[in-house]
Amino acid sequence: MKTTAISVLAASALVLAASCGNAAPAPKGDLNYASMKDIRNINPHLYLGEMAAQAMVFEPLVMNTHDGIKPWLAESWKISPDGRVYTFRLRKGVKYSDGTPFTAQSVKQNIDAVLANRTRHAWLDMINEIEETEALGEHTFRLTLKHAYFPTLIELGLTRPFRFISPKCMKDGGTKDGVSCLAGTGPWVVAEHKRNQYAVFRRNEGYWGEKPLLETVRWNVLPDPQAMLLALQKGEIDLVFGADGDQLTSDAFDKLQREGRYVAAVSRPIASRAILLNSRGEITGDKTVREAIQHAVNRNAIVKGVLNGRETAAETLFAKNVPGCNVPLKPRKFDRARANKLMEQAGWKKGRDGIRVKDGKRCEVSFYFNSKNTQEKTIAEVVQADLRRIGIDMKIIGEEKQAYLDRQRTGKFDMQYSLSWGAPYDPQSYFSSWRIPAHGDYQAQIGLADKPIIDKEITALMTEPDEARRQELTTDILKRIHASAVYVPVSFSRTKAVHSSGLHGVTFAVSQYEIPFETMTFDANKAKKK
Repeated sequence: MKTTAISVLAASALVLAASCGNAAPAPKGDLNYASMKDIRNINPHLYLGEMAAQAMVFEPLVMNTHDGIKPWLAESWKISPDGRVYTFRLRKGVKYSDGTPFTAQSVKQNIDAVLANRTRHAWLDMINEIEETEALGEHTFRLTLKHAYFPTLIELGLTRPFRFISPKCMKDGGTKDGVSCLAGTGPWVVAEHKRNQYAVFRRNEGYWGEKPLLETVRWNVLPDPQAMLLALQKGEIDLVFGADGDQLTSDAFDKLQREGRYVAAVSRPIASRAILLNSRGEITGDKTVREAIQHAVNRNAIVKGVLNGRETAAETLFAKNVPGCNVPLKPRKFDRARANKLMEQAGWKKGRDGIRVKDGKRCEVSFYFNSKNTQEKTIAEVVQADLRRIGIDMKIIGEEKQAYLDRQRTGKFDMQYSLSWGAPYDPQSYFSSWRIPAHGDYQAQIGLADKPIIDKEITALMTEPDEARRQELTTDILKRIHASAVYVPVSFSRTKAVHSSGLHGVTFAVSQYEIPFETMTFDANKAKKK
């Protein structure tokens, strides 16, 4: 086994060397970033590409920041008294990277292209609220909604789909069937892309804003986390950045930090890590069983043993500091005796091997996870041991990502790993997605008696102009979903970054899906000025 492992690492290292040109360490101004995923198709109006790559090239009218909504491609805006009409004054002198001027007409073309694919974007309620788009001259754009919609500016600032691509890249005036080029207004342009190997992003020298300090970012695809770790240790890459253990496990992160040759940083809590229990499952369809599972899972053990204490154990789906989520909810604390009692109440009796039986059927459930995510597997193993102690035999099944996502869409699971979208999506946009069958949340909730009420309240929430009433709706949604025991809260996740000590200006964006490469530099003096 050791020989095989070494061979795999050696082969992976050779692949990396080839992708990096077998050259000496990157020259000053060039950053080597490693990701387990290829950037894929970064059409800003679709969902196939890596969001961090899309955000490098394409920009929104307004930007979600740690300090709230900030002007971006729109330098100012006005909102009508009834909250339905948004009039944006656009920045002058902005051009797409192909030289095409950024105008109100191009804004209209882009948003119309998104609206031409409404079904694909149905998770975002704003799609259904847009009534009219108008270009009022060269630098004024007007957006008219059917109703006042409180998350309008937040959703216009999301990584996708409301970002802008040159009209010259569109096919027959649209983007739903693909694009012919990738010209945006952002600080980076795609210079080269070799599928599943690497992508090279070059600084946009014609960028309207403050230009990046780096000249290029090379996005190296390393699907093996051990190869990624080895490459970082050998100095072949400068940065690993990601959330949810999909880049480096907590153990690898701690190991690198202890070595002292790297800078290791974590963001503030950014999203909710949980386990979905299918309310239509043969066994998990019983609320009493779901409550037993809630009490059986030792969250603190997961946080300490798997996440190495770098996250906070969660007792509710959302943290109290998420907008509107400071709601009094009684937590279901770890209590194995209580869990066993609930299983007895549900009619499940322990057999000779310790696994419970009811009406001649063993208590067996399946937990599905993305096989590429080592951290998800380790968490599943802890949960498996916890559930066995109360008489539930939990099978762990790893699947390729696409098969895993397909299973979410069809609801063919008992238990699945879940991660909320974090700021700025939580809770409103995440709530909105609960009504769409393509999401695992919808499939897990569909067996609930009050699912129609939850969906109705979410719909009302999105167009409610009164803040107090919005809070009432949010509170009731949270209370109902908490009472349902469909989500087993685990922790509040953080984004991790590990980089060479010579790289400066590494920060975290408000969204876990974006990487602020534009603030990074190998020049310490420039970093201080920035």
